[in-house]
Amino acid sequence: MAFHGWKQFLFLSKQNTFAKAWRSRKGSPSLGWKCCCHGGAGKSVAPEMRAFLEENTEVTSSGSLTPEIQLRLLTPRCRFWQEKLDSWPYGDPFWAIYWPGGQALSRYILDNPCVVKGKSVLDLGSGCGATAIAAVMSGASQVLANDIDPIAGMAMILNCELNHLNPFPITIKNMINSEVGNWDLIVLGDMFYDEQLADGLHHWLRKCIRIRQTKVLIGDPGRHEFLKHRIHSHLHKVVEYSLPESTRQENNGLTSSIVWSYQPSCSLESC
Repeated sequence: MAFHGWKQFLFLSKQNTFAKAWRSRKGSPSLGWKCCCHGGAGKSVAPEMRAFLEENTEVTSSGSLTPEIQLRLLTPRCRFWQEKLDSWPYGDPFWAIYWPGGQALSRYILDNPCVVKGKSVLDLGSGCGATAIAAVMSGASQVLANDIDPIAGMAMILNCELNHLNPFPITIKNMINSEVGNWDLIVLGDMFYDEQLADGLHHWLRKCIRIRQTKVLIGDPGRHEFLKHRIHSHLHKVVEYSLPESTRQENNGLTSSIVWSYQPSCSLESC
């Protein structure tokens, strides 16, 4: 399969590979990555990895809901676009897509900075880091970005540099079912691809709300796996955005993306 179809492939395969990794991975650092956990300092990318990412991605701010944010993504002008998918030397590059749920969350935060201003924010499954970047731009006091792929962490550092921001703390451990942190807000987009993963998110997010009164915002364009899950009965629609045409074409014709507020109305034990 050539990379001209890689977005289609990743869109369809994410349910299996991404969900399995979130369920099982410990998130140990690798590939020259200096993992920076919450409260840590000093973030860097090995020179050879920086060179690889800079050579094989394109800086773009077009075709998304947030033209204010520049990102390194895989585009038709990139070398690997025309090559076989398995020629990419690392794990599937989910971080190199600006997924529609993340676009909606980032747009909402940029338009409503009061949502994050002066608050601590966890961006779960951060990918390219756009939503974390939007939170920093909008005045969040603390931002922790989380993704289990160490390459995503490296890409986030480069994306911070593109947007003239100091890199925020990043962790690549699996946060689901971990100890609840003292976050004011958790944001997550495009994470509901697998029922077991969704169940884990449902349980852990309720725990964060019950213990810390954390607010939760979820971005999703209305994928079937998300709409059919029981978490959907605990969501309140915040805002819906029409997706740019290029994003529609890259996501099987999905036309809009929604930001939801997660407000479970029952106890942790009975939900």
